[in-house]
Amino acid sequence: MSETAAMAQDEAGAIGPGRLVLVVGPSGAGKDTLLRLAQAACSDDPNTVFPRRIVTRASSADEDNVAVSPDEFRRSREHGDFAVHWEAHGHSYALPSDINDDIRAGRAVVANVSRTVIAALRHAYANVVVVAITAPPEVLAQRLAARARQSDGNIAERLSRSVDDASAHADITIVNAGSAEHHSRQLVSVIRNEGRQE
Repeated sequence: MSETAAMAQDEAGAIGPGRLVLVVGPSGAGKDTLLRLAQAACSDDPNTVFPRRIVTRASSADEDNVAVSPDEFRRSREHGDFAVHWEAHGHSYALPSDINDDIRAGRAVVANVSRTVIAALRHAYANVVVVAITAPPEVLAQRLAARARQSDGNIAERLSRSVDDASAHADITIVNAGSAEHHSRQLVSVIRNEGRQE
């Protein structure tokens, strides 16, 4: 997995004062499910933004991304349309550059990213909170098998990667092995800066 961060820092330093809430974790951890529930819970809050990722993969029931071709992605990247972009699992991913305006306006921006861009984002933004969403290996295996998304590739290979890597960079870890509603409330509490969750 490789990453490239393309950030436009303010002349005075890191972009702020808003918060950038980064959600990371292994495939099958339930990141998209918890994000959908959290987004619904925050739907009446204009100060919380859930940007759609730009991905060189079709949208699905699991992820409501903006699907683009590799050529479209390259042109947008060269045009400076991305706040950050990275490569993972044979696809290109990005967050739109307008998240910078939201953060400058003091909003909370919540996004699912690769752990490989955490360091660059912590450097570029003044207020970053990293939330690792994980689950026991047997739960991850069940979820990946049930999802059966062709772009997931070899499930055994994906599970062999260290699940703890994301947690090592996290400020908060949510073990998503129980009720999705309960764990989404934990995520909403983090988004609203209501205190740390275990």
